[in-house]
Amino acid sequence: MSALTAPPPAAVPSVRPQPRRWTCAEFHQMGDLGLFEGRRAMLIDGVILEEGPMNPPHAMAATITEDRVRETFGKGWQVRVAKPLLLGKWMDPEPDVAVVSGRPADYPTHPKSAALVVEVSDTSLKFDIGEKMNLYAAGNVAEYWVLDVTARVLHVFRDPTPDATAPHGHAFTTHRTLAETDAVSPLAVPAAGVAVKDLLP
Repeated sequence: MSALTAPPPAAVPSVRPQPRRWTCAEFHQMGDLGLFEGRRAMLIDGVILEEGPMNPPHAMAATITEDRVRETFGKGWQVRVAKPLLLGKWMDPEPDVAVVSGRPADYPTHPKSAALVVEVSDTSLKFDIGEKMNLYAAGNVAEYWVLDVTARVLHVFRDPTPDATAPHGHAFTTHRTLAETDAVSPLAVPAAGVAVKDLLP
């Protein structure tokens, strides 16, 4: 009588550890717990990114821009400052300024797009006019401004369009760079004009 032999163990597939992607809901829950207190965090593709401390010119330009945008849009619009903007399950860039139509009561959940997004940029310019620009285009943001406080210019992006070659599959097809002496009228309020110099510290 032959001895029974155990079958060879099944091969275990080799699996490389994967990074943990966070959802917007999880990201906000961490924020509610105070994990980002005093920090500038955002969620891009499920990855939590943190910007460095805000220097005085950046802070001043962000405040000036908020005030000027609020004056320009007026009644019927909300100006949201460093608040959630849900551009998908894995995306919340928490822009410096975002303008959405209506009243706060119109948004029982966070807005999912905006008529205008403004980012104030100094050290993060390459990211703001690169990947973040494509991210806002994919989120169907009608108009995106990047205020470069170092070069003292305003980048104006418009016409979001699918682009398979771009990060996030979208890009803005129109890009203008405006000097301090120039002015721009937001698409949503074309009768109003904003002088670039009035946004800068």
